[in-house]
Amino acid sequence: MKEPYLSLVIPAYNEAKRIGRTLARIKEYLSAQNYSYEVLMVVDGAKDRTAEVAENFAREWAPLKIINNKENNGKGYVVRQGLLAASGEIRVFSDADNSTDIGHLEKMLAKFHGGFDVVIGSRDYRDAVGATQAVPQSVLKRFLGDMGNLLIQFLAVPGIWDTQNGFKGFTAQAAEKIFSQTTINRWAFDVEVLALAKKFNLKIGIIPVYWKNDTQSHVKLSGYLNALLETVKIWWHLRTGKYK
Repeated sequence: MKEPYLSLVIPAYNEAKRIGRTLARIKEYLSAQNYSYEVLMVVDGAKDRTAEVAENFAREWAPLKIINNKENNGKGYVVRQGLLAASGEIRVFSDADNSTDIGHLEKMLAKFHGGFDVVIGSRDYRDAVGATQAVPQSVLKRFLGDMGNLLIQFLAVPGIWDTQNGFKGFTAQAAEKIFSQTTINRWAFDVEVLALAKKFNLKIGIIPVYWKNDTQSHVKLSGYLNALLETVKIWWHLRTGKYK
């Protein structure tokens, strides 16, 4: 088997208050598994002690490696950076707040064993039976999410209701193929990733997740609007042959 089997990438920005708890949970879960793994945390120009907290944790846990970017480049940028720097046979990225618990990895790996190239977590029952949220988002967020998703489906990713959940996995080949061509560094990078997976005829699997919304989430209304603008850019790239 290729070493390591799993690469877990954690993008992080100003997460000093909660990253220790997330890393402890990930260590607890992965230490109980019977496969080899590495954990790459990519710090995106944090202005707080995120990198320091992570580096202290890494001193006690050898599989954890830190990539500390001095400038903020966006979540899409650091996810791409981490997945292309990874060496695992299976490469997964997961949000720093662990809102989709690492325990969902078991269902994701089962999909890979079934022959899927890309596996994503969904919080939407229209994607996967059993998908749910611990505390539903506000009516405004749900409305904006649904309206935005209808546009996303129309322009770039038909058939997927939750494109934005921060728990996605790829075979090494799929990761290299997709992330060597991504151009979106911020809000709609998930959309571009899935649009490319569809363009390349990769087999996409969806697992239901139990999602815990964190009140410290950095996403604001402007984020929704920027994501839609970037989706239009992705649509244009698809139409004009930018992706090879």
